[in-house]
Amino acid sequence: MVGLMGRVTGAVGPGLVGEVIVRVRGGAEHFLAYPASAKDRIEPGTLVMVMEYLPPRTVYVSAAYDS
Repeated sequence: MVGLMGRVTGAVGPGLVGEVIVRVRGGAEHFLAYPASAKDRIEPGTLVMVMEYLPPRTVYVSAAYDS
C-alpha cells in the first residue's frame, strides 16, 4: 500500500477522518484517511500518495504534487 497513489473523495485534515480511493488488487477500494502531516488539509479531488498503511482500512496520505 505504501507508495500507491489515490484520490481524495472526502476532505482529509486536522480533526477530520477523510476518505480516499486507491487502486489495489485489480480494483479500486475506499480507505479512511488522515493527513501524514498533522497540519495539512487536503481537498476532495486531490491526487495523494499513501505514506503509511494501518490494516485493515486506514491510510495516512500526503498530496502527490504541490499546488
